[in-house]
Amino acid sequence: MSRLIEKSAVELAKLVRDKEISATELVTDTLKRIEEVEPKVHSFLTVTNEHALARASEFDNSRDSSAVGLLGGVPYVLKDNMCTTGILTTSGSKILSNFFPPYNATVVDRLNAAGAILVGKANCDEFAMGSSTENSGFGPSRNPWNIDCVPGGSSGGSASAVGALQSPLALGSDTGGSIRQPAALCGIVGMKPTYGLVSRYGLIAYASSLDQIGPMTRTVSDTALLLNVIAGHDTFDSTSVNQAIPDYLLACKSDVKGLRIGIPKEYFGDGVDPEVSKAVRDAIELLVSMGAVAEECSLPATDYALASYYIIAPAEASSNLARFDGVKYGHRSTELSGHVGLTEKTRSEGFGNEVKQRIMIGTYALSAGYYDAYYKRAQQARTLIRRDFEQAFAKFDVIITPTSPTIAFKIGEKSDDPLAMKLADALTIPVNMAGLPAISIPCGFSSGLPIGLQLIGNYFDEQTILRAAYTYEQATNHHQQFATL
Repeated sequence: MSRLIEKSAVELAKLVRDKEISATELVTDTLKRIEEVEPKVHSFLTVTNEHALARASEFDNSRDSSAVGLLGGVPYVLKDNMCTTGILTTSGSKILSNFFPPYNATVVDRLNAAGAILVGKANCDEFAMGSSTENSGFGPSRNPWNIDCVPGGSSGGSASAVGALQSPLALGSDTGGSIRQPAALCGIVGMKPTYGLVSRYGLIAYASSLDQIGPMTRTVSDTALLLNVIAGHDTFDSTSVNQAIPDYLLACKSDVKGLRIGIPKEYFGDGVDPEVSKAVRDAIELLVSMGAVAEECSLPATDYALASYYIIAPAEASSNLARFDGVKYGHRSTELSGHVGLTEKTRSEGFGNEVKQRIMIGTYALSAGYYDAYYKRAQQARTLIRRDFEQAFAKFDVIITPTSPTIAFKIGEKSDDPLAMKLADALTIPVNMAGLPAISIPCGFSSGLPIGLQLIGNYFDEQTILRAAYTYEQATNHHQQFATL
């Protein structure tokens, strides 16, 4: 195995900047690694070999050393629900199996401007609906720590790519935990930024009031570096917040003296594996030994989060996915029978079962006579969840919980149990409902599989959770352990 692929993005960017390695060397090494392990993990739906090598060559031949971007020459992977000009973008769905976008997502333009080089589009649950990547229309990805297990979802391909050393950087999207849960299961770092911090323009929407793009990396510093590139106001996204963006790398320092940690009792109850709970509590004790102060707290409205989410998210999906009708782009049924028949046939052929189910649930929840009973009440519960967090952050700087209630499960193990599958996101969904930032970092192993530690922060206070996460990371060696493939 090449030692180059084990290096962090911060290290690789410096090596390229100092001309100790070329972008072409780095990209060639990365593509070789992808070719070696991709048959085992199936992280990718598209590998952009020619595009990546051409970009690397152009970078090496034309760059002025004084004008190298923050990520000059560094490879990255995109979840396949983010638009890329002229590069196949499927969102894990057969209904978009022939879709080549005419424009880039804003995050892609920002990564390109920073000199980063796209090496592929990662597999994901169809339209980001799932917790295991088993709902992809193109087959599941696999966990690099045990290829019989799921990598999590919906950003499972991005997580497995980073965990399998196929790329130092990836972007995922997080609607109910889809960055943090697969990051936990694959032993990497994953951050969901505050809603509105990162532009959603060019992200194929699932639930617009919940979706957020974020970094997936192997180290906290790499997450901070990637966030530096993608964060910031975008006039193309009406929910993008116009405010100054700090240098998140400056937050990466070992210092938790006086940090006030809240430990919500609702996140350590039934359904959370005892070994997961122990690893998280051990992590909290380590932070306390370094000067932090921890205290148990309560977030009672957490009990409403899962049920409320599975009304609000499908309701928004039923609206967002109405655009896939076989008329403008994407799959079109060949069995034509008028406009209504065409749409019905196209959607029947193109959508998978999970997507169909969520569209039907959402349409029902929004229908006349049921709107107040379901959607309105779910939004009211969402307000209670947000208020719980606001009260907690009046007292605490960071709230710490497990990321996932369990370690990675076997492929197919929960396929016939939709409730068990949905409970996989029970500890991450409340963060999306409130719009808060949260990061997952590895904090141990159980049965040879990684355990994730979730640090939740106040609105637009990514610096505090990055500092706490970095302090813990540097006091342990979890980020220095790699899956063996």
